[in-house]
Amino acid sequence: MFRNFFFLSLLSIVLFSSCKNTGVDPGGPIVTISVPEIYTKMYKYTSITSDGTFVIIKSNGNPDHKSVYFPTTDTSYQNFTGPTTFGGVGFLKSLNTISAQNLTFKIPANPALAAVHSATPVGVIGIALNGVPFYNQNEVAGQPLTNEIPSFDQNWGHALPSGKYHYHVEPLFLTTKFTRTGLLGFLLDGFPLYGPDEAGATVTNAMLDAFHGHTRGTLEYPNGIYHYHVTSTAPYIVGSQFYGTPGTVTQ
Repeated sequence: MFRNFFFLSLLSIVLFSSCKNTGVDPGGPIVTISVPEIYTKMYKYTSITSDGTFVIIKSNGNPDHKSVYFPTTDTSYQNFTGPTTFGGVGFLKSLNTISAQNLTFKIPANPALAAVHSATPVGVIGIALNGVPFYNQNEVAGQPLTNEIPSFDQNWGHALPSGKYHYHVEPLFLTTKFTRTGLLGFLLDGFPLYGPDEAGATVTNAMLDAFHGHTRGTLEYPNGIYHYHVTSTAPYIVGSQFYGTPGTVTQ
């Protein structure tokens, strides 16, 4: 009897040790999916995870720089009256005020050229390194940005009536912080967005394809990758379609 008890006790110890070492629990194996290294460049967000297919980024969307669109009681509020904003257009402040959002981006972890290209929406098309959304080249009504450009603040962003702050054009704070050649963020199709300069020259629309990008080496991808560039003229960030297959954003 003592011998049987000793055998059962020893078996229990072996099984417990085996489960502990392999990370197996009654619910199944513990699996950790690594986020692609490039996403370590993101520096302001609520969380970043990956399920192997998508990188999931959660953000409150608030910028980490001063803006005239923060409430006047906020420490990030900074008065701005111009004289000029993006493109030399005189500044005209809208009545909107920045407020925190609840944004969840699902971006392809392994972006690839799409067989069928999706149109960019009038709304969120990507995320900046500081967690602020990028929008396309149109106003909410689908018209050119002509009437909205005067409302761009000292960092070339502005807020919607809902309080959502966003960039339609070059995020001036980021191109100042990371240089005009630096990585600025990612579009919903997973391809990176870079600043307005490359190889010692200012990038123009004529140097890019219909999607507003091209394949070249970058600091993060010395062997080359398709990437977008911000430019000073429309469409500013991306063409009317994504190069790759876009993920989703909930807000």
